This record gives sequence, C-alpha cells and structure tokens, in this order.
Amino acid sequence: MSTFAGWAREEWGLLCVTLREAVLKRRLRAIPMTLTAVGLTALLQWVQNQQWGYQLVQNMGAVRAEDPLWLALLRTPLSLFVPALDLPVWGALAQILLVFGIAEVCIGWWRTLTIAYVATLAGTLYARVGISLGTHAPFGLPWTDAEVVDTGPSAAVVGLAVYVAWRYGAYATAGAVTVAMVAEVLVKENLAGKEHLAALMAVGTLCLMVAVHHRFGRELHHTYTHRMRRGQRRPGSGLPPIKS
Repeated sequence: MSTFAGWAREEWGLLCVTLREAVLKRRLRAIPMTLTAVGLTALLQWVQNQQWGYQLVQNMGAVRAEDPLWLALLRTPLSLFVPALDLPVWGALAQILLVFGIAEVCIGWWRTLTIAYVATLAGTLYARVGISLGTHAPFGLPWTDAEVVDTGPSAAVVGLAVYVAWRYGAYATAGAVTVAMVAEVLVKENLAGKEHLAALMAVGTLCLMVAVHHRFGRELHHTYTHRMRRGQRRPGSGLPPIKS
C-alpha cells in the first residue's frame, strides 16, 4: 500500500495540490469557462430534441466529411458542444465538467479551449483524409463514414487529458489514456476511435513543440546570463570607450 501511495503522490501529487488550492480558494469561480461549456452543451441537447430545433442545431454545429471544407471548419467550434444523438447526454456533460474543469484550473481557460479545438479539428480533418484513402489503406475509412454526423467533446477530452497529464508530470496517466484509445480502435474500428487517435497525434505534436521551445528557451537564457556575467567580470573603468 505504501508503495502505491508513493507512486500516486509522484504521479498525481502536483496535479492534486493545484486543484485543491484552486477549489478551496475560488470554488466554482475557478472554472467559469467549464460551467459555461456545460450549460451550452445542455442547451444544445435540449434544442436539438425539439421538433423546431433539430435542423437548427444541425445547420450550426453538425459536421460531416461530405460537407464542403469551409462549412465544416465554420461548424467545428460549436460541434464540440453538440452531444451525439446516439449517446447519453450525461456522458458528454460529465466529460466536460471533469476534464475541462481540471484543464481550466491547471492551464487556464484559453489554453483549454485552444487544445480542445486543435484536438477536435484534427479529428475532423482526419476523417476527410481517411475517406480519401479508402478502406484498403491502413488508416483509411469507408466512404459511408462521409455521411456520419461528427459531433461531441470526446476528441477534445482525450486531447486535454493527455496534455494536462503531460504538463503535470503524470506520464503514466498520459500513457494509459493513449493505450486505451489504441485498444478502442483495435476492439471496435470506427470513425470515432480513429478520430481519437488523430487528436492524440495532434496534441502529442503540440507537447513536443512546447518541450522543444522550453528547452531552447532555457538554453538561450542560460547562455545570455553566462555571457552577461562574464562581461561584468571584465576589468575596466566602467566608462564608455573613447572614440577618435
């Protein structure tokens, strides 16, 4: 038990401390964007279940691979908050409340929305590529998937979970989420599962870019500081040089 407790502290300790401090100090005020997203998702679910509202929601937030690209890109941001009709809405609401809430506390609301959009957009664009490749290709999709309505927060949730876990040193958790998504595709090969993998690849690339930026930034800062210190140790009067 002590071994597991030590591993859990090392894996989730920093994340738990960050969440506990934010919740104790600000409570629900710590996650205003998440609460707005939950409310928007619930509202869209109610509207699309009304006789007058179904087509309205479809026109605003339903994405299909057969749609023109400009229209799909226009609808993608809202599609993230449109629950899939074949899944229980409480699942989408719980995912947003939990994962978006943790992400908003840990990395801020605008980074949360940015990563969520990147992950969702990666899935949307992959669907078009996969259909163009066809079923004979390793990452291809059948042409019938072009008619599938692609909505919901699942790709964004997967991307955010991996990014936050990576940023806070919970590497085993990030790996577990990745393995679970791969297993999903192996067990049930469908559009949603492969879009989750596309989202993981996009967020993984983003993590790599951030890591490289931080490493080179630290190296440049260290080099600059070292040179400044060497310059300060040089002998001289401290006056500017004489110009002839």
